[in-house]
Formats: sequence, C-alpha cells, structure tokens
Amino acid sequence: MKKFSICILALASLMSMTALAQDTMKQDDTMKSDSMKKTDGKLMSVTGKISDDGKSFTDKDGKSWTIQNPDAVKGHEGHDVTLKAHVYNDKGEVHVMSVKMPKTTAKKDEMKSDTMSH
Repeated sequence: MKKFSICILALASLMSMTALAQDTMKQDDTMKSDSMKKTDGKLMSVTGKISDDGKSFTDKDGKSWTIQNPDAVKGHEGHDVTLKAHVYNDKGEVHVMSVKMPKTTAKKDEMKSDTMSH
C-alpha cells in the first residue's frame, strides 16, 4: 500500500510540473508577440526607390511598401532615396519623416542638369 501511495504522489508531482511548464511556455509566446507589436512603427532608415506615382516605395530587398503620407516624398518620384520612416511591417506601410537622396544619385542628377544646360 505504501508503494501505491508513493507512486500516486510521484505521478501527481510530475503532472503538476508538466502543467507549470506549459503555462510558462504560453507566457513566453505572449511576451514575444507583445515585443513584436512594440517594435512595429519603429523609426528606421530604409534605402530603395520611390515609385513614379509617389505612393509606394520598394526597398533594396525588393519589398514594396505603401507610403502613408505621399506628400512627404513629393519631388522624389522615381528616385533612389534613403527614408527615415516609421515602418509598419504588419500593414506593409511606411510613414515618411524625411527623405535623402544618396550622394551618388544626387551627383548623377547634377551632372545631367549641367550637361543639359550647356
């Protein structure tokens, strides 16, 4: 009878440890998804090309993003640029804070305009 009682006690202890481990894993998953939400909308620098209509942006990895505020990129349509933008991965959108043209692209554009004016 003592052996049976010890086996029942050991089995109960084992079951409670398993339940505790599963609960801890659920908390870790919740923390991961919460931390991903926190990084969404983070201000980042991204390099790529503004579409000809100025409504989207294709990064250097080929991913296309919708520009939430197309007025911010006015005048840079069709150009290679570096954006400082809040990036929303879940929506596939960027909110542009600033636009800079890479120095090599800016020099090429200057050379084109100098050649045309002569």
